[in-house]
Amino acid sequence: MKKIFYIAALASLTGLSCSKKFIDLTPVSSVSTESLYKTDKDFSDAVTGAYSLLRDQYQVFWQFDLPSDDARHQWPSEDIDLRLDNYTYQNNEDFFYSSWGNYYGIIYRVNTILDKIAKADPAVVTNKDRYIGEAKFLRALCYFDLVRVFGDVPKVTAPITDVEALKTPREKVENIYTDVIIKDLQDAAGSLPASYTGSDIGRATSGAATALLGKAYLTKKDFTNAEATLTKVTTMGYSLLPNYADLWDYSKDEHHSEYIFDIEYETGIQQGSEFTNMFFPRFQAAADFYQVYGGTGDSYNPSNGLFTIFESGDKRAAITASNGFTDHNGVYQSLNNSVGAKTMTLKYITPVTISNDSKANWKVIRYGDVILMLAEALNENNKTSDAITYLNMIRARAGVPTYTAMSQSDLRNSIYLERRRELSFEGHRWFDLVRTGFAVSTLQSLGMKPYMVLYPIPLAQIQIVNNPSILSQNPGW
Repeated sequence: MKKIFYIAALASLTGLSCSKKFIDLTPVSSVSTESLYKTDKDFSDAVTGAYSLLRDQYQVFWQFDLPSDDARHQWPSEDIDLRLDNYTYQNNEDFFYSSWGNYYGIIYRVNTILDKIAKADPAVVTNKDRYIGEAKFLRALCYFDLVRVFGDVPKVTAPITDVEALKTPREKVENIYTDVIIKDLQDAAGSLPASYTGSDIGRATSGAATALLGKAYLTKKDFTNAEATLTKVTTMGYSLLPNYADLWDYSKDEHHSEYIFDIEYETGIQQGSEFTNMFFPRFQAAADFYQVYGGTGDSYNPSNGLFTIFESGDKRAAITASNGFTDHNGVYQSLNNSVGAKTMTLKYITPVTISNDSKANWKVIRYGDVILMLAEALNENNKTSDAITYLNMIRARAGVPTYTAMSQSDLRNSIYLERRRELSFEGHRWFDLVRTGFAVSTLQSLGMKPYMVLYPIPLAQIQIVNNPSILSQNPGW
């Protein structure tokens, strides 16, 4: 089964009709691949199928951030969350194995779509350019996550055979960026629409591709291109919501002026997210107050240190990290009385009646992130006064004093700290620490070892290939 999984993950040679999680393009279970890719709707459904697997992976994407200094797993039972939190995870964890498979499963779907659509008649597949753009955006996002998590990974940009899959070596990160991530995002930005209507809302847009491209440039420390690309995003009609709390009010439309790209979940049709339940404390008074039922995970909870980084009057503080609430009777309920987590973030709290069926989306990238990335790029390009202007946009909304002149070094540290205040529990902190070089110095006292800046290649994949010249393990693992 492991061999089949590796091949399925990297090449999906078991066939499209064999997987229950693949695209419901037709009720006929034995249909050939060729008949799946004929009409505009066929390709629309195929791209939707790639998005669907992305939803699966982003249900657990937050776990990559558990080793950061912002988050804790506060339920003591031994599991992957606890091992990630205390740096005792191993190379044989199912979490790494399934994440690897999810990402390469999406890449396989995308590669198949791109292969089939190249031959499609634009008169029949009327949205051909858009589907190509969406597919390339999704492939770029997958590879961006893969290299940030695992480092060098196999580069697969076309359908391949089982023999080819087992002979596909790890590719250098720099080549993945150049050959896939950046190129795909440039293509996607040029072919995707600025927005959608109706049931298409939530698909990748030109703004999403441009913003992710800027993030990719920033991550690889290409600050010149990061500045130019992120500046372009500021001209595309986005704006900060006036009220930070509205980002987390799920009674309102999540597709607002600050929205750029979310992983979309829908409650009531078994397509909801797990975030509300997973991040909630085991405390009945809290469950009744917030109307969250169906079990809790007591994970991805604020660390004690996170409470200390907010300035007086910061409107983000209470939403980001809480250790209690005042109930409907005016009585303060401390989470110290919880049998589980003693702290919680309110960013994903919305009423849930069925376990893991929350309406809360996952924000892959929003305009507040873009503003802070642009401030960082400008500062690294010696445009410190311009960088302060963008940083102050974030601070003004938070209700804290804005900055005046400061040195490039001081501003760099201020931007890093502001990202932590603004973006905690959105899956950024771990990757920010790694890309800025502060992961080891920040986390070593908590148990992190220097080699842990990369997660391990799943042991099962190493064993399947059984050839270190093709698929070697990351150092230390």
